[in-house]
Amino acid sequence: MNKIRAAITGVGGYVPDYILTNKELESMVDTNDEWITTRTGIKERRILKGENQGVSVMGIAAVKDMLAKTKIDPKEIDLIIFATVTADMTFPATANIVATAVGATNAFSYDLGAACSGFLFGLTTGASFIQSGMYKKVVVVGGDKMSAILDYTDRTTCIIFGDGAGCVLLEPTTEEVGVMDSILKSDGNGESYLHMKAGGSRQPATRESVDKRMHFVYQEGSAVFKFAVTNMADVAAQVAERNHLTAKNIQWLVPHQANKRIIDATASRVGITEDKVMMNIARYGNTTAGTIPLLLWDYEKQLKKGDNLILAAFGGGFTWGAIYLKWAYNPR
Repeated sequence: MNKIRAAITGVGGYVPDYILTNKELESMVDTNDEWITTRTGIKERRILKGENQGVSVMGIAAVKDMLAKTKIDPKEIDLIIFATVTADMTFPATANIVATAVGATNAFSYDLGAACSGFLFGLTTGASFIQSGMYKKVVVVGGDKMSAILDYTDRTTCIIFGDGAGCVLLEPTTEEVGVMDSILKSDGNGESYLHMKAGGSRQPATRESVDKRMHFVYQEGSAVFKFAVTNMADVAAQVAERNHLTAKNIQWLVPHQANKRIIDATASRVGITEDKVMMNIARYGNTTAGTIPLLLWDYEKQLKKGDNLILAAFGGGFTWGAIYLKWAYNPR
């Protein structure tokens, strides 16, 4: 009997209409376009505007986009996993909200939090449900509304992040395609370098915590950069090496869009030239768990069945990982 693998059979994505440019940021915080572009590679990012607009809005739109393209009945979906650190509410899970909104009435659903590595963790988890034979259709969503937790007076963070969401549909296959291998890592020692100080059970919201601006992303940029460059690059190389993949037979590197210099370092470590690196950081910035599915969404028409992809990410926690994925279908 042939081994069951989990193959991506459809992708969807969504980014908000509002574009926050570097030029506009110059009027909000002490920075300029050249400084941002040189250090990050970001020119603009999308922001979800409006009242009562949570990350679920983008997740729903991404899943509906995927459903329209694949033409599957949402009632056939068994499970929805939503990777995010900006859930609509502490509970219920944003995945529950998405499932109901898209008509996935037979699915169970839950959120997964692993910061920028969340989509990779969710993809591996979803693939396990498929590979076990338990489920036939699993949707993995990655997305964040980072604008909701950014301090727009802090130039070390507000220039980096944007809003967006993407998703993939996983289905079983006995062909040599799909999720082939993964390496996932975490290290709680990273807590002090990248976190949000208040809002959790350790320090619930108080008037004092709000006044002290403790409900925003806090990052020690140089330390995070150092860890990210090393670990994201190393794990991408490790998953490639143990699957006998080289620059010649890897069609695409799909790196988390945190910083152009981190992306370049990862590509260099794997031996990949820039023409084989998926990038949209200039247009979207860092959408946290949304970056990798949004790359697949942007590049879907360029992917061919059998293409070898290395997905790699690094995030707060610290969390990091890489997946070897063999693409399962030709452009529709």
